[in-house]
Amino acid sequence: MQNKLTKTEHYSPAEDTIFFANYIEHEKGNNALDIGTGSGYLAKVLLPNFDHVVATDISYDSIKIAHTIIEDCICCNAADALCIDFDLVICNMPYLPSDKIADATVDGLHEGLEVPLRIIKAAKNVLKKNGKMIFLTSSLANYEKLLKLTESLGFQVKIVATKKMFFEELILVEAIK
Repeated sequence: MQNKLTKTEHYSPAEDTIFFANYIEHEKGNNALDIGTGSGYLAKVLLPNFDHVVATDISYDSIKIAHTIIEDCICCNAADALCIDFDLVICNMPYLPSDKIADATVDGLHEGLEVPLRIIKAAKNVLKKNGKMIFLTSSLANYEKLLKLTESLGFQVKIVATKKMFFEELILVEAIK
């Protein structure tokens, strides 16, 4: 399975990112993590309200771009290289159903679940007790199954916001550990 972006690919802020940013702009705490940061836009939104914000991405080129606006950027898979606890983890994750990862910024594999579940499991390992994860998914993925699988990992899960788009509905999910 390929998990690498080409040298020029990164996820630029789009309508889903703005929707997500508007929801998280008032979140507060000590430590926050943006998994799959892309351009670093969402991490930047968290900076004023957190003592420490970390951004991760599997793409070194994305990390170079994000590092222009956020200091602590780490090139790794999800949160696998981290060993500190976070109050908040956010992720605008790849959720589109796909047979393979042709574009790591959007392809979520089978039913749009495999990649998101890997990210959620990695986030669980770095979330404080009662810590919160907020992630974006879509009606194009099997989001109902994703919610159930997230609950089976020990999270309390609820949909906190939705936005209808031309071809899909964006779904923001809050998962409390």
